[in-house]
Amino acid sequence: MIQLLPVVIIIIMKRIILLILISITSIVFLSLTSSRDVYSTSGCDEDCTNCHKLTSQEASDVLKSLKITDAKIQNIQISPLKGLWEVSIEKEGKKGFLYVDFSKKYVVGGPIIEIKTAINKTEERLPASPVKIIPHSKIPLKDALIFGNKKAVKKVIVFTDTD
Repeated sequence: MIQLLPVVIIIIMKRIILLILISITSIVFLSLTSSRDVYSTSGCDEDCTNCHKLTSQEASDVLKSLKITDAKIQNIQISPLKGLWEVSIEKEGKKGFLYVDFSKKYVVGGPIIEIKTAINKTEERLPASPVKIIPHSKIPLKDALIFGNKKAVKKVIVFTDTD
């Protein structure tokens, strides 16, 4: 019995040390995750702009850090995905979006797609493509089917492919 006492003490000590390590790990984990409350909705009135801001200057600084100097910021708003700002930019006449997280440490490019409906939320926010206006004199009509009076003053051209 006396020989078992040191073994029992060692087992108890190992368990105590293990519990202490688990406690310390838990405390460290909780302290790290609490600093990431930028993605949390607890204590939030569901309007993220009350707690989080991204100014035009901050967005401009983000673009500069990415070596995008010739893009103009058009608009900044909350993205469809909580935790991200949607920064609308225009570069060389083309419009697009960048997403900046609330901590302002990360930039995400590309579309946001709602899984349930498969709807591209980014594409929804892009303005519709402008209609191409092509002078009728540039449309080849030699193989066209013509209905009505060929000498009519006004003509309607119907086609299925603009290219």
